[in-house]
Amino acid sequence: MSETKSEALEPTQEMEAAELSEVFRVRREKLAALQEAGKNPFEKTKYEVTRHAAEVIANFVDKEEGDETPGEMVRLAGRLMSKRGMGKAGFGDLADSTGRIQLYVRKDMIGEEPYADWKKYDIGDIVGVEGEVFRTHAGEISVKVHSVELLSKSLLPLPEKWHGLKDTDTRYRQRYVDLIVNPEVRDTFVKRSMILKEIRSYLDSKGYLEVDTPVLTPLEIGASARPFITHHNTLDMDMYLRIETELYLKRLIVGGFERVYEVGRIFRNEGMDTKHNPEFTSIELYQAYTDYKGMMALVEEMNEMLARKICGSPVITYQGTQIDMSKWERLTMVEAVKKYSGCDYYDWKTDEDARACAKEKHVEVPADATKGAVLVEFFDAFVEENLIQPTIIYDYPVENSPLAKRKPEEPAFTERFEYFICAREMGNAFSELNDPIDQKERFERQVAAKKAQEPGSNPQVDEDYVTALEYGLAPTGGLGFGLDRLVMLLTDSASIRDVLLFPTMRPKD
Repeated sequence: MSETKSEALEPTQEMEAAELSEVFRVRREKLAALQEAGKNPFEKTKYEVTRHAAEVIANFVDKEEGDETPGEMVRLAGRLMSKRGMGKAGFGDLADSTGRIQLYVRKDMIGEEPYADWKKYDIGDIVGVEGEVFRTHAGEISVKVHSVELLSKSLLPLPEKWHGLKDTDTRYRQRYVDLIVNPEVRDTFVKRSMILKEIRSYLDSKGYLEVDTPVLTPLEIGASARPFITHHNTLDMDMYLRIETELYLKRLIVGGFERVYEVGRIFRNEGMDTKHNPEFTSIELYQAYTDYKGMMALVEEMNEMLARKICGSPVITYQGTQIDMSKWERLTMVEAVKKYSGCDYYDWKTDEDARACAKEKHVEVPADATKGAVLVEFFDAFVEENLIQPTIIYDYPVENSPLAKRKPEEPAFTERFEYFICAREMGNAFSELNDPIDQKERFERQVAAKKAQEPGSNPQVDEDYVTALEYGLAPTGGLGFGLDRLVMLLTDSASIRDVLLFPTMRPKD
């Protein structure tokens, strides 16, 4: 029976697979020879490193050609990235966590047997070297090697033209190879760490306390996000991976903490695209005795600070568009919809008026949509795509804000805002609802709506959270934002997978 196209490899794939198999065979033979000679590289337990590549280069940059470091030896370790010249002397490039540096290896300096071993080393091998720093006639800062040691054998080759691994599927699946061969990828994740460090430093300086709350929760709440379900064997009960950290953090405000935040891993069993991954990192923070306007000020200050610290300027570039993180526009949702669609919420006297306007503007809404629900649909249809520069949209309808406090002077709206950059929602904030009676009623409506939309789901009212509110929640401002989208913005990354070390992928086989 002939092979189908899905079962057979393309000719180029067959060739690549054969070449890879041959390289693997040769390297296994080299490893066997080393082990037989009592030089098993996998037995090495440590190597004392005294310098890193970037440090050596920085300390030597003012030296002239031919200068060395008399009497001072440096010891470096890293991955061998290239080799050239294999007579009585040769060159190589060693890469460590800080960068690359050239090695100059001579037979008469390291000895005949070590030099023979050096010649058999493969690209990708982990080596330790000791030597003197000097500048070659070509002007390159290098290490004149006095001794070299194989610390770990690489049995698989790095991609051909190692600086050019471009296939995104391979990069995401084998991030370890991506980090080896694409230095700019490592820079992205160094910046991610810096961003998180600066956020923590900023919040700590404002008196916030970092806390941890449960990842496994005992019930599915009525929020629209679909959870992952697991089973706790000892308790013999289904549990849910959290879709937010909000309700536990606000319990802590009830308990007497005034400012708390959590850097939390969140899990949502939903779609995947360039902006969404099933597991992602959110940062949520809550502050007693302030409101959503206090959160607005914090958002503006923190984001400008991050741009300056990470990018060196409040003006950054994202995918070719200049963004000024020091200039923020604030619009109510009503103002934004009027600005970009020409329709005024206050002209709709009834829900029927709103639905008629939606029909006229070719905006699809449910047959029973309220004015507030229509306003949200108009926002999605006309506004969000225009919010390129930093913009805060506030005063959301109560219909889609079950955890936000109503505006006292206009109960159809809540004290809630979202902020947008590059036509992308970046974060969400409220004056937190602290009326337990109102909260329970909203939870019940939310649960009923979810059961109607997803008959197989089992959402429940979080009665314990309602109980917490019955003890009294101080007036509180809360904010949540996605760390991954923020990292995308500040590293000019097009996809969320570019800022996740190990994004969720369908198994290859």
